[in-house]
Amino acid sequence: MALVGRKVEKLQAVADEITADGGKVSFQVCDIRDEDAVKQTVAAIVVAHGRIDGLVNNAGGQFMTPLEAISAKGWQAVVNTNLTGGFLMARECFLQGMNKHGGAIVNIVADMWGSMPGMGHSGAARAGMKSLTETAAVEWAGRGVRVNAVAPGYIASSGMDNYPVEAGPMIREMAKTIPAGRFGTEAETAAGIVFLLSPAASFISGTTLRIDGARPQARSGYPMRVPDAAVQQRDAVKPFNGFHRATVPKIFQV
Repeated sequence: MALVGRKVEKLQAVADEITADGGKVSFQVCDIRDEDAVKQTVAAIVVAHGRIDGLVNNAGGQFMTPLEAISAKGWQAVVNTNLTGGFLMARECFLQGMNKHGGAIVNIVADMWGSMPGMGHSGAARAGMKSLTETAAVEWAGRGVRVNAVAPGYIASSGMDNYPVEAGPMIREMAKTIPAGRFGTEAETAAGIVFLLSPAASFISGTTLRIDGARPQARSGYPMRVPDAAVQQRDAVKPFNGFHRATVPKIFQV
């Protein structure tokens, strides 16, 4: 396994956890928005590991603001991180090996169906990544490369703690808009990614797997039947908590 990120401290912390749990990992510091840095990083990973069989494009970031307040610099920063950087990583993994031996790519997008008010730059970038996923699936199929995307909905992850404190009440109320009646877990998202990378998904390419508890299908005017706590513990729908290191985001610790 190879980790890629901008901050060595965070990479080292995750690498230490993986090693402590018995895994093997290396890491590379890279700003995926920098084309030359991406080329060099992918080359270094190929040297260290021999080849790249799977890529998870999980880098992303945005800030909450209305469209009229987004500067060109702010727009470009989000689009470059959420779309351009993912394209560069996928392209280089293809050119530096997958075009010869095949592989699987999973791009992480978001619940952007029906708009993303307050984060229009992110919605545009994620929708672009979905289209890029579909195009790459067609263009690279002849080289044995599958390309899919995962679209997490409202997931109780540490990323939610990056939003302003005043957004806490609004975020906690979002569970009421999800037919499943709860936030998803990081492990549930990871399970979808692992499936799409695995041989079990060998005939799946060009698709976007939504992991969102049916939230985009909720409709104004329809009486939401949110399951109570007892129903949420039934085997078919109870939360999957497969990460022994998972912690509850601070925003929910109230």
